[in-house]
Amino acid sequence: METLVFVFLACLASVIVAAPQLGQQQDRPPHIAIIRDDRQDFGDGNFIYEFVSENGIVVTVLGTPGSRGQSNIQGSYRFPLPDGTFATVLYVADENGYRPESDLIPTTPPVPDHAQEQIRVAEEQRRQGVVWDQRGFRVNRK
Repeated sequence: METLVFVFLACLASVIVAAPQLGQQQDRPPHIAIIRDDRQDFGDGNFIYEFVSENGIVVTVLGTPGSRGQSNIQGSYRFPLPDGTFATVLYVADENGYRPESDLIPTTPPVPDHAQEQIRVAEEQRRQGVVWDQRGFRVNRK
């Protein structure tokens, strides 16, 4: 019986020693102070919000009532990148959706000249009433 109690206590001690200490979290991100957090709601659908943290994150928002009951928002946000520079995004969110602008947002490459010519020809054929069947053959010949 003494051996069993000794083994139990040895196992319990091993678990306690191996467990992380209470209040200590592993891989916890550093604390970042909030420098400014200003919010104004005027009660009529208009509002202003500005947030700044010590690591350079900045959020600015201006809200106004929209024509369809939504809030129209113009704003920007900035955050640090791993290389030490900052990314900035300007945006509008309204009846027409969310429209961000930033150097970081990929843009579509220009349409090549040969593709523009194909589009022009297809539009001309459409104006002339040209119709194609499911196999790609022209149905009407004028």
